Amino acid sequence: MLDRLYVDLADSDLRLVKLAETHREELRAACAADSDVWTIYSSSFGPDHFDKSFDALIGGAGRMAYAIIDGDTLVGMTAYLRPDMSAQTVEIGNSFIHPDARGTGFNGRVKRLLLDHAFAVGIRRIEFRIDERNKRSQAAVTKLGCTKEGVLRSERVTWTGYVRDTGLWSLLADEWAARS
Repeated sequence: MLDRLYVDLADSDLRLVKLAETHREELRAACAADSDVWTIYSSSFGPDHFDKSFDALIGGAGRMAYAIIDGDTLVGMTAYLRPDMSAQTVEIGNSFIHPDARGTGFNGRVKRLLLDHAFAVGIRRIEFRIDERNKRSQAAVTKLGCTKEGVLRSERVTWTGYVRDTGLWSLLADEWAARS
């Protein structure tokens, strides 16, 4: 199932392609467009930290990272994280979209593509772990029909040294099917 999960995905002009070294400079430019947002991420892809974070993302075990491409332009990144095939679960995270594409419905298209595919290959539960300060991401997963299960208190230390409380959200395959 793992091989079927991590494949390139497309919907019209939206493409999710496996993140690779060839995407480094385009993603660097996209991430630099909003340097303030990184304070609420667990790791920074801002100019001073980009290379270290990029290397960890493409080289990390349990990370299936994608470049988000709109037409011919790389506009962000997202990933399947910590897939557990025996439990049929995966997390979606490490998501960033260029500020110009925010508020346009583009993120919803990206997430629907990821959700449709994951559920189609046999995933039954998808998680989102969101910093409690990140109201925009919480609103986005609410629109998708996710349920907030609770808060993992002091769940991680971010790149700034902030001890983060993390909201745990989930969506089940049958819930998604009922919405479609």
